[in-house]
Amino acid sequence: MILEAVDYQSPTAAKDFVESLRQTGFGVLKNHPIPKQRVSDIYKHWEDFFNGQDKKTYLYDKNTQDGFFPTSVSEIAKGFKKKDIKEYYHYYPWGKCPAELKNEIHSYYESTSDLARELLNWIEEQSPEDVSRHYREPLSNMIKDSEQTLLRILHYPPLKGDEEPDAIRAAAHEDINLITILPSANEPGLQVKAKDGSWLDVPCDFGNLIVNIGDMLQEASGHYFPSTTHRVVNPEGTDTSKARISLPLFLHPRPDVVLSDNYTADSYLKERLRELGVV
Repeated sequence: MILEAVDYQSPTAAKDFVESLRQTGFGVLKNHPIPKQRVSDIYKHWEDFFNGQDKKTYLYDKNTQDGFFPTSVSEIAKGFKKKDIKEYYHYYPWGKCPAELKNEIHSYYESTSDLARELLNWIEEQSPEDVSRHYREPLSNMIKDSEQTLLRILHYPPLKGDEEPDAIRAAAHEDINLITILPSANEPGLQVKAKDGSWLDVPCDFGNLIVNIGDMLQEASGHYFPSTTHRVVNPEGTDTSKARISLPLFLHPRPDVVLSDNYTADSYLKERLRELGVV
């Protein structure tokens, strides 16, 4: 199976995109409204930030989860013992952010959140009636006025050769939220697990937008939409000297949103954060 990019401008875009999500948990969009140059500029400016020393003045707050997370506190994926080889910054509109980076990253946050609302509408419109009745409110409404939606700027540093055995840039995991929107990274490495257990390379043509289902949408849809396992593998050969930047926007519902008989968004998030060991 190959993940094909769906043309956002196509008259059948919504149908094709949601069908890809249904079959693989992932959808890839081309000709979408997020400019490539904006993404490229963000990658460059934040790589400069990660390569500097100022990042240490923005250390994360354990209670609010905003700010800079160094490699020493990187996540350990559920079921794994080794930390991922990465550092990252959590941007929320209400959180701390370097002044010189704020306007650019906030503009991206806003425009990508707008696109996410449209994609959530596509998902709802294309859901069969017996799936739609699981939604306690319109999917796009679940993120309205949410202060939980998170933009994570991820930096995978060049590999030095002294990494722990079996440690990789991002071990196999599922996302917690409703959907994740991710511009193609500056380097390849993202893979998704197919139904037969094999790993598929996600198309990394710069300018593509990658969208995947998270656990909360899986829960809210009665498991109709699969939260698919994915990972970022280490590069090989000369590519080990290259850093990798990526920019996932995790669309989180308001804490009060009811996902199912078993969970609110708040109870689900807290359970998963405890499992990850970050709270």
